[in-house]
Amino acid sequence: MKKVIALILALAMTLTLCACGGSQTSSGGSDGDNQYDTITLTMAVNGTDTQIDTKVANYFKELVEEESQGSVIIEVYPNDQLAGGNATKGIEMIANGSTDLAAYATSVLSVLDERLSIGTVPWMFNNYTEARETIDATGLAYYDSILQEQGITAIGSFHNGFRQLTNSKRAVTTPEDLKGLKIRVPGSEVYMNFFKTLGADPVAMNWSEVFTALQQGTIDGQENGVSITATSGVVEVQKYMTIWNYTYENDLFLANSEIWNSLNEATRTMLTEKAVEACNWGRDQVEAEQETLIAEFESKGMEVTILTPEQLVPFQEKVADLRQSFFEKYGPEACAAFGVEG
Repeated sequence: MKKVIALILALAMTLTLCACGGSQTSSGGSDGDNQYDTITLTMAVNGTDTQIDTKVANYFKELVEEESQGSVIIEVYPNDQLAGGNATKGIEMIANGSTDLAAYATSVLSVLDERLSIGTVPWMFNNYTEARETIDATGLAYYDSILQEQGITAIGSFHNGFRQLTNSKRAVTTPEDLKGLKIRVPGSEVYMNFFKTLGADPVAMNWSEVFTALQQGTIDGQENGVSITATSGVVEVQKYMTIWNYTYENDLFLANSEIWNSLNEATRTMLTEKAVEACNWGRDQVEAEQETLIAEFESKGMEVTILTPEQLVPFQEKVADLRQSFFEKYGPEACAAFGVEG
């Protein structure tokens, strides 16, 4: 009889330990009175740990973990670490659910669907206010409608920035100055065709490879927002910068749709609110620092040329037909979402 009682007690203790272990390692479902799921979510971003996409992701992490009291944990992986530095693979991973959350530029996301490049058509926006208002009103919903077809949900947008040009060869003030320059671009057809039309030699390349390529002279220049240009160290290997706001670039805050829909409503609502808050914080950061960063470039010996509206006209005239071809290609729905008339 004593042996039977001992066996029963041992079995009861084993079941108790198993139950305790399960609650500690729960990856989903509500935890006690907490209205949020208990879950750890991975978030992949393309930039270095000092660039705006990583800053936004880390700020989002802070907001979420504070609001959920640690119930929802966000693990941020910069430099596309999970994809070996390959942004295209990183996008595949968010689409197939290998990662839960991500932030990628629309130019890079266009590998999924070329219509995602509509916002990057040259001189689409005159300023950041226009970009914010258009994307928040109709643009984000348009992006989401396309990404849903790929198993991805778009829950926010923030500035990568108006893209500027740097190079190591010469100041660029006319279209002729671009001829023959090897310029790194993310690979989007908009950027590739834009620089080809102006006589440059665009080279598609992962961002993680760019600094070394510039340093070794494999390419002559790159185009990006001033924030990323500053935090990536490009100023160390580039002599000339042209400020021309030739295209606006934004990053989309993304979630794998299957994983997103598996979360309870309270968790999704909270994550959406915190993503939007983090995105707007990132937008403010990019806008506030632009003039300061340009001054810092000049103080470090970079020759910065800010093109006037009159100087921009020859560039705009050369790409007018290209702009129209993109509007026709992407279609009326895309044009309507981004305020393109006709």
